[in-house]
Amino acid sequence: MAEPKPQQTRLQAVQSHLAGSLLRQLRHSWRAGSLSLLSLLIGFYLAQNVTALPLVRFRDSRPVVVLAVVLVFELAVRLRTRLVSGPTPLAWVMVDNLRIGATYAMVFEAFKLGT
Repeated sequence: MAEPKPQQTRLQAVQSHLAGSLLRQLRHSWRAGSLSLLSLLIGFYLAQNVTALPLVRFRDSRPVVVLAVVLVFELAVRLRTRLVSGPTPLAWVMVDNLRIGATYAMVFEAFKLGT
């Protein structure tokens, strides 16, 4: 007797999506993967320094610096969506990872400060 096909659930859909994403990442070259990861970490590092240095010099300038960084990120995202219509080149992936790492650093810093 044939086994029944399992019911398609949201959990199975999420698992298959994550597995597909992981397989796509493994199919890419090591160069692309390592540059993507490095840009993510560099974005985190730069954002922590960008938000920490003005706090030492000027006590009340942190919101202005964070606003400027968020505006630059938003402009980068808008520019990418206008210029790139096909598969995303590695340079734009790196810009996106810099943005994601920096955004994570700013949110992490806000949680550390309790604001």
